[in-house]
Amino acid sequence: MNDGPEVLVVDDEARLADLFAAWLQGEWVIETAYDGEEALEKMADSVEVVLLDRRMPGLSGDEVLEQIRGQGYDSRVVMVTAVDPDFDIIEMGFDDYLVKPVSKDELVEMVADVADRSDYEADIQEYYALVSKKALLESEKADRELADNTEYQDLCDQVEALEQRVDETVSDMSTHDDFVGAFQDLQSEN
Repeated sequence: MNDGPEVLVVDDEARLADLFAAWLQGEWVIETAYDGEEALEKMADSVEVVLLDRRMPGLSGDEVLEQIRGQGYDSRVVMVTAVDPDFDIIEMGFDDYLVKPVSKDELVEMVADVADRSDYEADIQEYYALVSKKALLESEKADRELADNTEYQDLCDQVEALEQRVDETVSDMSTHDDFVGAFQDLQSEN
């Protein structure tokens, strides 16, 4: 079994959901759901990315999205739908939107992008928490105390490693949309 990020593919067209799942198999752990109720049953904290159709019988994708957000899941949600976007999307809590038909390359790239944004956001939050602790210690302790303390030295090493990881992630962002998406994610957390 793969230990990569978990992706939940939700579409009432079973053949399409299965096709998307097949495309993503290998790099990600895949779950499929064929309606909104099943999607909510399979939703878990381990799900990092949800690919969600908007137009489904019973619970629509919009309603599923609302419940995912209402239940506090921190998953990235990508609407993958034949519904062209309209002004109603402004208030919706999804992370990205793909209009069907989508190619394998588009889908794989989208899942990778939103998963990378999650990693970036977590790294940024951890970085700022550690930098805050470091600054507090530096304001309260003498330089000699800090130099002799192994926990402080470990903290400095963690800050440096995270800073490098964040810098690498930023340099890997290839498009304006990557930057915008990452910073929108950070803003939505505050």
